[in-house]
This record gives sequence, C-alpha cells and structure tokens, in this order.
Amino acid sequence: MTHISVKVDGTTYQDDVEPRLLLIHYLRDRLGLTGTPIGCDTSNCGSCTVDLDGESVKSCSVLTVQADGGEVTTVQGLARNGEWTDLQKAFHERHALQCGYCTPGMIMAARDLLREHPHPTPDEVRHGLEGNLCRCTGYQNIVEAVLAASEQEVTT
Repeated sequence: MTHISVKVDGTTYQDDVEPRLLLIHYLRDRLGLTGTPIGCDTSNCGSCTVDLDGESVKSCSVLTVQADGGEVTTVQGLARNGEWTDLQKAFHERHALQCGYCTPGMIMAARDLLREHPHPTPDEVRHGLEGNLCRCTGYQNIVEAVLAASEQEVTT
C-alpha cells in the first residue's frame, strides 16, 4: 500500500491505496464520485476525463499514486453552490447529449480547450475534443454548445 494525499473537488483525502489502482476506480469506488463514468478502460473514449493539476487526463490511464499531492476536479466538482458553469448550461441548452454517457468527459475536455483557446473556431473545437467519443449525437450539438459557452465568460 502507498499513502497518498489528494485534493478532489475541493476536499483533501488521505488514503492508503494499491500502487496499481487507477484513478477512475479511486474516484468511483473509494470516494463514491460516480459522475465520472468508466467508458472503455483503454483510454479510447474519453468518458472518464477529469482535471489533474489543471490539465485534462483520462482517469482510466492514470494511477492514483500519480495524483499524490495533486488536485483533481471531476465534473461533479464544477458547479458552485448548486449553480452550473456556463459550459454546463450550454450543454443543457444546446441539447449536447443524448444518452449522457460521454457528457462528463466532453465537458471536462471542453473546459480544458476553453482555458487554452477562449474563443475557438468550430474546427478547433472538433480538434480539441477528438479524444472523446460520442456514439449518439453526431457531435454537432456538442460543438455548438462549446462555441456558445466560448461567447460567454467561461467559469471554472
């Protein structure tokens, strides 16, 4: 077992974990943060995307011990005082989801994209989200939601 200290969605956790424990399993199984889904367990789909120290990562490809001393933000940690961020609102208003399975990863990847490119073009949005798969929407509403959010002040 390895002792870790990690801040997740604003709360610091001290834990003993197996060195091989994936971050996605720590978040879901140990902390009960099930808003981040397990999509493929191979880092292909991006559903499990979270922020680790300010960068989006696929949590199925990161060991929990790699997050030791770091800060993780999940989709569940975005809203403040029950108020969705502009990006979350845009996804809802633009119907940028159908089954919703990919939505947490899409939102987290889009958040990272908007930090780097606050006013992206449609092509930049598509490129920025290419590591995240959606099997339902055809992506158009997702692109429109990200563009809509970029026209507002994007809250983190």
